[in-house]
Amino acid sequence: MTSLNHSHSAVPVHPSLAHLSAADRDAFADEVEAIEARVMSSLGARDARYIRRLISAQRWLELVARLVIFAGILHWSGFIIGALMLALAKILENMEIGHNVLHGQWDWLRDPDIQAATWEWDNVCPSAQWQRSHNHLHHKWTNVIGMDRDFGYHILRLSDQQPWHPGYLVQPVSNLLMALFFQWGVAIHDDELATLRQGETPAPRARQKLDNLLRKIGRQLGKDYLLFPLLAGPFFLPVLAANAAANLLRNLWAYAVIFCGHFPDDVHEFTPEQVANEDRGHWYLRQVLGSANISGGPLMHLLSGNLSHQIEHHLYPRMPSNRYAEVAPQVRELCARYGIPYNSHGLARQLFTVWRKVFRYAVPGRNDTVLQAR
Repeated sequence: MTSLNHSHSAVPVHPSLAHLSAADRDAFADEVEAIEARVMSSLGARDARYIRRLISAQRWLELVARLVIFAGILHWSGFIIGALMLALAKILENMEIGHNVLHGQWDWLRDPDIQAATWEWDNVCPSAQWQRSHNHLHHKWTNVIGMDRDFGYHILRLSDQQPWHPGYLVQPVSNLLMALFFQWGVAIHDDELATLRQGETPAPRARQKLDNLLRKIGRQLGKDYLLFPLLAGPFFLPVLAANAAANLLRNLWAYAVIFCGHFPDDVHEFTPEQVANEDRGHWYLRQVLGSANISGGPLMHLLSGNLSHQIEHHLYPRMPSNRYAEVAPQVRELCARYGIPYNSHGLARQLFTVWRKVFRYAVPGRNDTVLQAR
């Protein structure tokens, strides 16, 4: 957790937390941290086996998937089956492996091959660039309007606290494009590249980040859309199409999981004033109120990178993801005791309410602030 001001003076808490005193917030924080301490002190061989076996299985799956795609040369079904297998391999690498390794969840292993500082994932966004915008900004300022750049990704209006402008009228289309090209949206979302356009980031620093981004894009495009298709000779186009289909399916799944964890109904937003003097209890409570879980079984948890436990992930971003299912009932019980909503529903319900918000906030409400120019 980021360091916080532990003072309780002048903390304008969120209305949903008004029933809790400063002492209640401290007690809640103590119990949250006690859960984390128990789990982190118990990490060991079982956890190490989990991540190492998962990485090995994912790499074998990707290899077999690419061989099956090439088998499509003999029968067209290979292109379809191989594309589905490759999509699954990419989902596992991005969600349960890459995302969580880059959070530092496995740094305790001291394995130089599974470290946040050195892992590069199968995604057009460079790992280091994503870590800054996600780990250091989104997780610190979760759902604080104007401070959490991941809230709507500066493209979508998903709250009446965001002023409306005419550009939001097309956000149902923007939302669809974001789902289809999700990894690309993440890649260009970097805050410092955005502030370069506004003259707030030194040009040399931004140019370096842009160079890193372009190099990573070149490697990804070269691998999926040049190298492997070329190996297929005259079957270049079918192999290219299979790789493109795999990336498309991975993008759609990643979009669904991420958006269902952050933007469905009953997820709360916060103002900068409410976090100006935030104590640690309010910070933890904000993570609960600003996140949503996706209910489901072990397969859902695995394929979502355990972001189906988004609440637990925001409370414990450095806890190995295979432990989230273990702590989720404890967190839920803790929230019940303190009268804190615990948002957990099925994927279809969460996704439907996200899309409903996309259409609802595309147009201004009766009392919404309207900006005439962006």
